[in-house]
Amino acid sequence: FNEGHVIFTITRKEFSFCCPCCGSTDVIRRGSTFRSFYSLPIGNKQTFIKTNIPRIECKRCHKVRQIDIGFADERVTYTKALERYALSLSKYMTIKDIATHLGISWDIIKNLQKRYLQKKYKDPDYKDIKRIAIDEINIGKGGYLTVVLNLETGAIIFVGDGKGSDALVPFWLQIKRKRSVKIEAVAIDMSPAYIKAVSENLPKAQIVFDHFHVVKLFNEKLSDFRRMLFATTATEPQKIVLKGSRWLLLMGNERLKERDNYEKRLHDALELNRSLSIAYYMKEDLRQLWSWRDKTTAIWHLDSWIEMARISGVTMLNKFANTLEKHRDGILSFFKYRISTGPLEGTNNKIKTMKRQAYGFRDLEFFKLKIMALHETKYALVG
Repeated sequence: FNEGHVIFTITRKEFSFCCPCCGSTDVIRRGSTFRSFYSLPIGNKQTFIKTNIPRIECKRCHKVRQIDIGFADERVTYTKALERYALSLSKYMTIKDIATHLGISWDIIKNLQKRYLQKKYKDPDYKDIKRIAIDEINIGKGGYLTVVLNLETGAIIFVGDGKGSDALVPFWLQIKRKRSVKIEAVAIDMSPAYIKAVSENLPKAQIVFDHFHVVKLFNEKLSDFRRMLFATTATEPQKIVLKGSRWLLLMGNERLKERDNYEKRLHDALELNRSLSIAYYMKEDLRQLWSWRDKTTAIWHLDSWIEMARISGVTMLNKFANTLEKHRDGILSFFKYRISTGPLEGTNNKIKTMKRQAYGFRDLEFFKLKIMALHETKYALVG
């Protein structure tokens, strides 16, 4: 016992020495090195194992090496038992909490996790993948990562640098090397870069545009339309009513009823401009498309919406009708595969929380590995 620590000093018997390369016991001692290893705590006391590690020369293979000590790997300062314990805690605690609990540095726990994740995710298994989702995530300061999610297991199977089709090049190479991969459907947004990349690399897969991205795109067009009306046609009294109405226009009609005075404020804003009213109610009608259970009814709803948008006299709606017509097959594919990028949006929130808890993950490789392990974490979205 020394300064509140428990120290075990152990020595290996010479008759057990063997070459770590070929296993021969015909060896000669060539000095030794004294080392100390962090071990599992006993109660609240930090524990160390100290030992003299002999260096030997093998007469069979003529190599000079340190002997294997069994309870710890090469070039680390902790035991295998401590590594297993720390990895089990990582599902429930942050790196900082684990380091504090074990009384060792943050860097040791981080490197320990990184070694484990590199071994586990070095060669992802793509064999049973049928349906995937692709989207980019913002990691702050203008940085992006492109993420591929296995929709059947909820596991992230690839994290690429940047955004756009170039970020997916390593993923396509991995898929081509594994010829047994048979991906049936891919959920993406309506980005031309993603559409082209999926079409070229997975020609037999069905592209699916989900509710989230279609409505998100419409909301962006609706915001631009409101700004244009505000800047060009509204009088000063009208501008007072329209100011701050953007978030009301983007909010679903069912949520307005849950808030006091929200419906009246929106009604007043829509009364000022007929075209804005048409655009808002057309958005609500478009949202109903994904409530149908059969594809036949959904086709009728989509075609009717496109026709109404074109005869509405609103330029923004006419242009958006052309967009929906262009991506018609991908929108209707949802009613066959019922997949979306929604799970990726939830994963995106987990990543933001994890990043905030771990002070930014300056090691980008480690950050990407932690993202791939997110589906295994069972604690409060930290890492």
